[in-house]
Amino acid sequence: MITKDMVIGDVINEHPELVRTFFANGMMCIGCPASQGESIEAAAEVHGLNADQLVAALNDALA
Repeated sequence: MITKDMVIGDVINEHPELVRTFFANGMMCIGCPASQGESIEAAAEVHGLNADQLVAALNDALA
C-alpha cells in the first residue's frame, strides 16, 4: 500500500509501473533529483496537487 509519506524514489524503485500513474496525475518530475528524497505529500504540495487523490490513484493502479 502506498502512503503519502512515502518517498517518490522508493515507490518508483519498488513499483516502476507507477510512473505512468504519476504522469497521468500531473506529477511529471519523476526523474528530478528531488524526487529521490521527497515524499509524495511534499511533492504534491509543491505541484499544487491533492496528495490524497494521487495516493488513491497509485493504490488503484496497484490493485
